[in-house]
Amino acid sequence: MKTSERRKDLKAKSPDELTTELHALLREQFGLRMQKATQQLSNQSKLPAVRRNIARVRTLLTHKSKMAQT
Repeated sequence: MKTSERRKDLKAKSPDELTTELHALLREQFGLRMQKATQQLSNQSKLPAVRRNIARVRTLLTHKSKMAQT
């Protein structure tokens, strides 16, 4: 999935769905960190990609919560 498609997909989600997505990404990040620590991680570029996706979701959650307050 392209980055622009991913952004559109995330923007369309509700805060509850974004929270679920965030938890899934955090679990994936943990798994990747454990694979890296045990030297089983074959694709090193996946870790920064997951970190960026976590940042995207957190940014959208913050934006949506601020929009709800106003």
